[in-house]
Amino acid sequence: MTVATPSPDDLLKLDNQVCFALVTAARNVVGIYRPILEPLGLTHPQYLVMLALWEESPRSLRDLAAELALEPATLSPLVKRLEAQGLVTRARRGQDERVLDVGLTPRGTALREQALDVPEQVMRRVGADAQGLVALRDALAPFAGRR
Repeated sequence: MTVATPSPDDLLKLDNQVCFALVTAARNVVGIYRPILEPLGLTHPQYLVMLALWEESPRSLRDLAAELALEPATLSPLVKRLEAQGLVTRARRGQDERVLDVGLTPRGTALREQALDVPEQVMRRVGADAQGLVALRDALAPFAGRR
């Protein structure tokens, strides 16, 4: 089967734009996660912070921001809200006061158990299995600038 090369006019159609598909998908993903994360008391950005901390805690705000592809100034209010919820701590590093370390509280660590079902719920909502989501993630890697 041969695929015809699209014309320049076809390439400029909105529905043919990868950027439009990605922006729309990103907005819809947040909408899919919202009702799943609500019982955990987390927004989607807060969930991403918690995922990173469940992998490694404590870690500096700068390292956490790099891992999440966020600016520290964008991440800081998220971390403050998580601290107000009793899920994380923020503390200046003793040997270097310029470094702000973010760590999990016992409550933040315990929340991980409740979150174990989140990926399965997402798969059910979108009608995908783990292999399909891994393939999608890998296909998006060139656009994400990671791995």
